[in-house]
Amino acid sequence: MTYPKYLLELVQTTYDMWQKGWDEYNGGNISYRLKKDEIEKLSEDFSGTSYKLYDKPYEVKDLMAVPKIVQGEYLLITASGSHFRYLKEQPEIDTGIVKLTENGYQIIAGYNTGKRPTSEIFMHILSHAARLSQNENHRVVIHNHATNIVLFSLLNEVTSESLTKDLWSVLTESIVVFPDGISVLPWEVPGTREIGEATGELLKECRLVVWAKHGVLSTGVDFEDCFGLIETANKAAGLALDLQRISGKPLKENNVLSDDDLRAVCSALKVQGRYL
Repeated sequence: MTYPKYLLELVQTTYDMWQKGWDEYNGGNISYRLKKDEIEKLSEDFSGTSYKLYDKPYEVKDLMAVPKIVQGEYLLITASGSHFRYLKEQPEIDTGIVKLTENGYQIIAGYNTGKRPTSEIFMHILSHAARLSQNENHRVVIHNHATNIVLFSLLNEVTSESLTKDLWSVLTESIVVFPDGISVLPWEVPGTREIGEATGELLKECRLVVWAKHGVLSTGVDFEDCFGLIETANKAAGLALDLQRISGKPLKENNVLSDDDLRAVCSALKVQGRYL
């Protein structure tokens, strides 16, 4: 029994995040926008597997006004209540494939025991819409509770510009990984349409959004792209935290990279830093 590559990659990513401590208990969620040929091969790809495909899809209506740009798109998305520690053992239970409609979605496959998509479904739909409007190759949205990023936002009053430049200043190549910076959304109640709408607006300018005092989400063209964005930002946040702790001084009073240093990196590596 072999699942298609995109499902195997999602499964591996969920386990990698759990191993890093970013997705405790049932925290975190992921979605992937299927390619046209993957949609056409659904029956073939899941034949002989435990993954159910439904002749009569279960439909959720009146969820929200789904942006036109993603109407008709198919998303592989983790289930509400899924535990990433165990998801690799039961992807047919903890993931499913939905087709987005004008005002909701249809469950096309998966969720074998009756689960439903993550409570952050609003965020996923609106994040895909926002990034697809900027990049036709966009595919993946990941949300988790990357430890260092959350802790940094608890210890420091962060804005989009301050957080971006703080993380750039302690890890030289981070500005190459996310030259478009990080947007910060002040704390909001999770799982609501409001946090999804606010996140979607921020994603029109960048690929990384930090939910202050909560977590982070990344968007990208594939799973490795998304994972790498969070991994890099989280490492930089860890370096910044250690530097503050060891020195006993605010970050900027340490021997960190200056704006001029960052501009030199951008010039050498042909990128444009958002806040420089």
